[in-house]
Amino acid sequence: MRQVLIVDDNATNLTLFRHLLKKIEDIEPVCFSDPLDAITWCESHEPNLVLLDYMMPGMDGLAFILRFKTIFEHQTIPIIMVTADTESDVRNQALNLGAYDFLNKPVDKLELLARVRNLLALRESQRALSDRAAWLASEVKKATADIRAREREMVLRLSKAAEHRDPETGQHLLRMANYSRLIAAELGLSPDEQEIILDAAPMHDIGKVATPDAVLLKPGKLTESEFLVMKQHAENGYTILSDSESRLIAVAATMALTHHEKFDGSGYPKGLKGEDIPLYGRIVAVADVFDALTSPRPYKRAWTLEEASQFLKENSGSHFDPQCVEAFFNVWDAVLAIHARYQDVPVEIDLLVHH
Repeated sequence: MRQVLIVDDNATNLTLFRHLLKKIEDIEPVCFSDPLDAITWCESHEPNLVLLDYMMPGMDGLAFILRFKTIFEHQTIPIIMVTADTESDVRNQALNLGAYDFLNKPVDKLELLARVRNLLALRESQRALSDRAAWLASEVKKATADIRAREREMVLRLSKAAEHRDPETGQHLLRMANYSRLIAAELGLSPDEQEIILDAAPMHDIGKVATPDAVLLKPGKLTESEFLVMKQHAENGYTILSDSESRLIAVAATMALTHHEKFDGSGYPKGLKGEDIPLYGRIVAVADVFDALTSPRPYKRAWTLEEASQFLKENSGSHFDPQCVEAFFNVWDAVLAIHARYQDVPVEIDLLVHH
């Protein structure tokens, strides 16, 4: 049932308008002689159309429109104002405030019915269009979510491929990805950027799939020539991931290439310095090194959290971006929670936490 709000201080007019509008199918006239009562009703009801007198005590039609628009700020509810033929200034003001149409006193019955029908039809068309737009937006959101899900699945599968070559890295990927998200959040990056970083970070070492086993799995210290081979994983990872139209994969490619760059320019593979290093690489560098230090390896013991923390602080400004280090320690309690949470969880990359 379509509700038409009628506001007029004249009881005879209210009776007349109610009687006339009942001739239109599926119409429920809602009548008020006091505009303040009508405003109160509007606070809990949404009319399909308003038929409004201008001259009323306490609150005239213009004041009513102002109050009405504050309630239905983002709605396009048609308003027909009833005025005297001589009140042209009032009409101009009413148009500026949002009135759709006018009726002259005395009101012509046929004209009233025609204008109400036309404006109700317009309202219904607008709502249908709005519903269609909302539906399309919903469908686009679903399609985008499906694409992101497929991208995430590809990232996880590729990350698992690297994990199978270097089994120690499963928990490491979980922790460093979540550390990276924490840093991004503390730096003020948007929730979408935080999610991208969380999903892309496990790919930072994907280039190791091209590293020979003799180097990748060597239990002892690498020789200089072996280390040169190991360093190639940064560019190999970038080669694997580059030239993708996916933003997620593009971010992962940047991380793969730059997570071993150092803030003072002494890193590899490009020797980038300071903010010439993409922020993604600077963030991952802190998260990656901290977790690598605190994880046991065949060739070293796990550092304590205090020892690893001290290393980050001592190398802030040389190895690491000082802002990223500061952000990391600003959320230290969350870092400890992630460190504890993933210590004993089975190695599963798809346990990444999304907030």
